[in-house]
Amino acid sequence: MGRKFDFETRQAPIMSLTTERRLTTVLSWRTLRRRRQYPLSSAETKLANMLTSELKGLLYGRELDSPVVKVVRALSGHGAVSTSQIARNTGLARSTVSTILADLKRSNLVIEMEARNPGPGRPAVAHSLNPEAGTCVGALLDVDEIRVIVADVAHNVVADLAMPVEREYSPTKAARVVKHAVDTLYKEHSLAQASLIGIGFAVSAPLAPDGRIMRSSALPGWQGTDFREAFEPVLQKPIFADSESNCAALAEMMWGAASGCSDFVLLKLNQAVSGAVVVDGRALVGASGSAGEMGHIVIDPHGPLCRCGNRGCLELYCGAGFVSKMAADWLGRSIPVTEIVTRAVQGETGFRRLIGDAGEAAGRGLSMVGAMVNPPLFIISGTLAGAGELLLAPLRASYEKHSFVKREDVDEAHYPVFRAGKFLDNDNCLGAAGLVLRHSSRLK
Repeated sequence: MGRKFDFETRQAPIMSLTTERRLTTVLSWRTLRRRRQYPLSSAETKLANMLTSELKGLLYGRELDSPVVKVVRALSGHGAVSTSQIARNTGLARSTVSTILADLKRSNLVIEMEARNPGPGRPAVAHSLNPEAGTCVGALLDVDEIRVIVADVAHNVVADLAMPVEREYSPTKAARVVKHAVDTLYKEHSLAQASLIGIGFAVSAPLAPDGRIMRSSALPGWQGTDFREAFEPVLQKPIFADSESNCAALAEMMWGAASGCSDFVLLKLNQAVSGAVVVDGRALVGASGSAGEMGHIVIDPHGPLCRCGNRGCLELYCGAGFVSKMAADWLGRSIPVTEIVTRAVQGETGFRRLIGDAGEAAGRGLSMVGAMVNPPLFIISGTLAGAGELLLAPLRASYEKHSFVKREDVDEAHYPVFRAGKFLDNDNCLGAAGLVLRHSSRLK
């Protein structure tokens, strides 16, 4: 069956790959097993197609202010939720929500389940879209890899496939690879492509509000590409897209460390350093799509040259690339950054110092962000976040040292919280699927 993926635990570790990689991130493994061994009957297929058609009509129709559409979008965006939560999210009266849910249950579009964390007292009832009503795809377009996941509308991840590609691949090649991955996964898991309601993309480049790719060292040949024009003719499905860091923030907000928080900042410490600023539940995009590019905050104008052309960017002092370079200079050989993190956690002094130095620099950079947006929460994700408090403790101390607002100036409730992200990897791919489920950043 492969490995089970659970939103309540950290992401399963990534395996090395040669020609392709299977992550098999499965939430509803019983459903997956049934689909593999017992494909839907013709009657079940007909019902599923009817449900998908009804769901598409509600999600993509023009009556966005309709109470029914508001309820369906709340279920699509938040997963299994209670009647009271839907009422709060939509602004509708609880009685109105109850009536709509009853109608949707009669049509099999909505199902009931026990709430995940009901608390004391009577078990709370949660409502979810029927997982048979539709599926969505999330795709990460990375520097040398394209990763695709399939999820149903009840927020269950069904399958995951990652394929290496040559560097500087074209948009046309990317569209063909994603199409092949979708065809493969839907065939292997006996899923009808008619159930696919949309495809979300996490792109390793800034996207302007009009859907055009801005300058990116990760995808250098893509500048000026109209994303929808490049992908929709090949995939023939509604297309959603955002930067990979904004998608990572969405994953943390929907299922991870920022769950229940609508205002926060994400800093992602991988080979490159990226970030996102989330305000009122939406990641800021900016005039040219480059909001949240924290890795390129200049902290030393006389520092080393960055890949962006500037000098002394934050990425050069706290990214995984910086940590790897320092370790190689010290050891006389290169080792993977994952090994550096592991050995630091195991207590090796030199590696702990490297992680601490990265945390100190990251805190200094975030103090500049804090002076501008003053968020209640900072989420630190990426490979280096696997070091936990070895990274977070010096980061907090550095932030407090350099920040405009000191801890003693405000009560504890109004001072930022620093928290490691739940998903050390694959967050951007999950967030890409989240774009479809949240009906966010659709390209038209």
